[in-house]
Amino acid sequence: MTDGKRWAVACMAGSFKGCFVHGVLHGLEAAGFRADAYASASSSTLVAAFAAAGEVRHVDLGIWSEGERIIQQPGTSMSDAVLAGIRTYAPRLRDLLFRPEAARFSVAVSHVRTAEAASITQGDGARRLGRRLMIDAARHDTRWRDQHLQSRLFDTGSTDPALRITPENFEEVAYASTRMMHAWHIPAFINGEPYVDASYTCQCPAVMMAERGFDAILAIATEPPPVALDLFGTALLPEEAHGVPILAVCPPRDLKDIGVDFQHATIEGLKQAFAEGVAAATLVVSH
Repeated sequence: MTDGKRWAVACMAGSFKGCFVHGVLHGLEAAGFRADAYASASSSTLVAAFAAAGEVRHVDLGIWSEGERIIQQPGTSMSDAVLAGIRTYAPRLRDLLFRPEAARFSVAVSHVRTAEAASITQGDGARRLGRRLMIDAARHDTRWRDQHLQSRLFDTGSTDPALRITPENFEEVAYASTRMMHAWHIPAFINGEPYVDASYTCQCPAVMMAERGFDAILAIATEPPPVALDLFGTALLPEEAHGVPILAVCPPRDLKDIGVDFQHATIEGLKQAFAEGVAAATLVVSH
């Protein structure tokens, strides 16, 4: 992979399954691989940000296990777990991500583009709508999604101020990208506009990065192939987009089989998922 190409790494959503992404990023960094850009969706955002800063090897599994500890407490939701993680790691990232030596960093988020949807997604009807959209997703029914949501990619290098990640809005972007309405009770806004989880419109921003002039994309998935590009499964991760090759790195099994699922994870499962990610990175670099 040290062939002079301009690589971008695109990391998939998956809540606690993002521990596999963490392992791959750790393994790549340990092997000396450095991409020109890193992109993320939802739970992969913090570890991808550390990879963009060249510091992911210094992040331990506490970034995942602490979230599991929090959601075990009465009266908490995934919002509490995610926001606690952001508060812990954002101060370091606000310093590291915006240094000249950091790679470009992008985060996919779903913009709520109608007033009707904004009232529901950020109000009392959010959980009910979130449960309905999970049913719609299982049926591949995208009608509500297509009418009310639109994928956006925030970027530290964006020339559009409205889509630029800054030290001031980093925490908003990081949280909004994770907000699945059925399990997150706190609404999400970026620069005053309503957003929800990236996964409704983009689970892995590999194709979006292929549009941005890179020579090759390394897509790190949280599911075995075939990999769906969004929650509704309307398209699969391709081997090429816009003439740019996409190399997929996937876990060898559904990670829930080793105790790592979307809203819960065992410590042993997290360790195993991370180790499998490191092993996958070793195979990629050797080829």
